[in-house]
Formats: sequence, C-alpha cells, structure tokens
Amino acid sequence: MQQNINSFVFSSPAYDGFNGQFIAGRWVTGTEGALTLDRNPFDNAVLAEITQASLADLDAAFAAAKEAQTTWALTLPAERAAVFLRAVSILDARKEEIIGWLVRESGSTRIKAGVEWGAARAGMLEAATMPAAAQGHIIPVDRPGKEARVYKKPVGVVGVISPWNFPLHLSNRSVAPALALGNAVVLKPSNDTPVTGGLLLAKIYEEAGLPAGVLNVVVGSSGVIGDAFSRHPVPRVLTFTGSTPVGRHIAQTAGESSLLKRIGLELGGNAPLVVLDDADLEKAVGAALIGRFMHQGQICMSTNRIIVDASIYDRFVEAYTAAVKAVKYGDPNEPDTLVGPLCNDSQVRSVKASIARARESGFRECVSGPIEGRLVAPHVFADVTNTSDFARNEIFGPVAPIIRAINEAEALAFANDTEFGLSSAVFTRDEARGLAFAQRIEAGMTHINDITVHDYPHVMFGGEKNSGLGRFNGRWIIEEFTTDHLISVQR
Repeated sequence: MQQNINSFVFSSPAYDGFNGQFIAGRWVTGTEGALTLDRNPFDNAVLAEITQASLADLDAAFAAAKEAQTTWALTLPAERAAVFLRAVSILDARKEEIIGWLVRESGSTRIKAGVEWGAARAGMLEAATMPAAAQGHIIPVDRPGKEARVYKKPVGVVGVISPWNFPLHLSNRSVAPALALGNAVVLKPSNDTPVTGGLLLAKIYEEAGLPAGVLNVVVGSSGVIGDAFSRHPVPRVLTFTGSTPVGRHIAQTAGESSLLKRIGLELGGNAPLVVLDDADLEKAVGAALIGRFMHQGQICMSTNRIIVDASIYDRFVEAYTAAVKAVKYGDPNEPDTLVGPLCNDSQVRSVKASIARARESGFRECVSGPIEGRLVAPHVFADVTNTSDFARNEIFGPVAPIIRAINEAEALAFANDTEFGLSSAVFTRDEARGLAFAQRIEAGMTHINDITVHDYPHVMFGGEKNSGLGRFNGRWIIEEFTTDHLISVQR
C-alpha cells in the first residue's frame, strides 16, 4: 500500500493500513485468497491492496456482531451518544484527509467531496440524539388495574450493503443510527470504494471508542459473499442502497433466510425537474445544472429528466445550453471542477450506450464533448420524447435530456410516467401552485424551486414505486432499527 496516500496516523497497534477486513475489533487479512487493487478512477493509481473476505470471514463478522450487541444495547444513552460526538471531532480534525480519500477513491470532485463530508458529519450529530429518542409508550387499557407498556428495543444486528457513489455518507446513514439505537452492524461496502465506504468509517469509530465487535466491515466479492450476506440468519434488518435489479435480488435472497428480515431498500430513480410556465428561468437553469451534473450525475436523486413548459421551452434550452457549456470538467482535485471521472469502466459503457441511444433517436444534441478514459464531458439533448428508452432509463452520468410539455397537465403526466418515484422538483413563482403540483407527483420526495438532490439527517428520505422500501433519517430510521415489545401489568 502507498503510505504517502494513506496518511492516517492510527492508535491501534494491530492496524496495518487499509488492506483487508475489520472483524471483532481486529484488522485482519481476508481469507478468500483474491487480492483486489483499489484504484483512483481518474488516473488509475493504486490506492490500496484489499484482500477479499471469504464465507468464513462473513460468519465471523456476524458472530462478533451478535456477541457484542447484547452488552452494547445495555450501554447508557449518554455513553452511546458520546461515541458519535468523538467521531465528529475526528471528522473535523481529519477533514482534508477524508475529502482527499473521497476525491481519489470515488472520483468525487472536491465540491462534491466537501458536501459528502458535511453530510456524514451531520449524520453523526443526528445519531448522537437518537439513544434518548427511542422512547416507548404507556397505553390505557379498559380493565381495572391493567396497564399496557410498549418498550422500544434494538432489533439486534443490522446488515448494511452500501454503494460507491456517496460511499462515506450512504454507509454512515445506516451505520450511525443502527449503532446509536443499540444495534451491532456488519457493513459490506462496494468493491469500488472499500476504504471510503467501510474501512475508513470503521477506523473513525474505532478511534472514537466504539467497543470491539459492534461494527464489522467485510470487503468481498458479491459473487462469493453477496447472497450469503443477504440470507445470513443473524441480521434482523438489511439495508441496501443501489440499483433496482440488485435490490430485487437482495430482497428475494433475504426471503430464503431461516430468519424473517425487515428490508430497507433505497434504489434507482428517474427524477423529473419540471419547469412550469411562470418559473424563474435563471433559478430553474441553475438547479437543473447542479441537479444533473453534481458527481457526474451518479446520484440516485440526480435530475434525470428536465421537463419544460412549451411556452418557455426555447428560452430554457438556450440558457441551459450556455450554462452547461461553461461547466468545467476534468481533474476532480481542482477546486472548481464540477464534473470528474465516472467511477468505473462499467459506468462508462453504460453512459456511452445512453448517448448512442439519444443520437440514434435523432434528439437534438445541444452540448457534446470528448470521452477520454473514464472522463465524460457534459452532454445535453433537447426535444427528447418522454416515452423513449433514453428518457425512461436512469442515466447515471453527465447527460441531460430536456423534454417539452405542452402544458402543466402534460408535464405532470410526463413526471409520473415512470416505474420510479424517488425524488422530484417543480419550479414556479406561485407557491400554492407548486404545492398542488407537488402533491400530485408520485414520488417519495418533491422539492419546490430547488434541486432534486437533498438528504438531511433529520428529514424523511425514501421513495415510492420501484425506488425502494422503507424510510431513512430522523424518527423514521428509529422505527426501522428498533422493535416494539408489549409488556402488560395486571395489578
């Protein structure tokens, strides 16, 4: 491993760099045998050499979590909260190192990496409030001397499978609340981002004083440990963030377990940003630009379709084209770069195919540019039909489709004509009109006069239709990661 890249100074004598697994409080080498090179998607430099986990490693991780959870659940709320406050201090002290890791490993621009660091920090602060927020109830009963008490308890062990696009934040969004509520966790990060999606987070919590075994990280091939992770008998709850097809498979596999599980799925999206005829054009253009091109469009909430009323369509296309042509793309480490490299070669192939479909369909190509390695220049296509494959599929890349709607009714119909329902947005100068429109959008989240990309740690997050199951953040995630136990008392 290149020590000049990994500059963390660690207190644990057993730690020897990000090179394997974190199980039962120990940094160990995976026993599957395969070695994976963790590479920078921009220049292909090797960041770490990761030894892959075997089924035996997975069993060891879940066994460690199960054993540690009982004691951890009895830890006083203030002691659990203190772990997260110390973790925040570590994030603050190592901000630039963590941002540097996100830039190098996930292809994040410094702009996006800063946003992600802030999201992870906010999530830790929110988690610090949760130990005292898991509250039960006393319920009156129609019987003399009878009392019904509902105690809120941790579910036990939570399994987390996290993605590569916002690896630190989307891992921590499940890990932090689960831990705060007295559960233990086994985390499987993406093989594209094993450090920022898992091992770095484990080291932060280790240094913050989290007891051994409460958080375990296994880095391994989905072909080796993926299905076994989902059907493993130990975890009571599984959360997954990623594509809809993989989410379906995980749900199906989890159903084969000997233990019934709750499933939390945050899946694909096809977010519409609707610009009505009275919208502030400048604000709509800015939101559609950031919402589409932040992190190269590799965000489940990314603006995937821009639907514009016909009365202002031409003016919008002209202004949006000019704005996108001014976007800087290239080295993600430069502070003003908005579009950096795609995460992996599979993403490049997928985005190339989307561009090819748009061209074959004859859509007007307003902005184009070179594709060099994993770096794809921003592309914009106008006069896109909402029924085309180009518009119906999630484009996880820096490619923007613009669709003309003859009026508000058609714009709403277009917005809802998709199997997905994660995030959405509508632009109008009339707040009441925007609210009425938003309430008719079939999505878990709708933003009026703002971008489609939002995730606050205390505000509900989740989708409808094929965009997922369950809800994240705040009091919603408390319900996901706890169980209610009724105890009645007859005096």
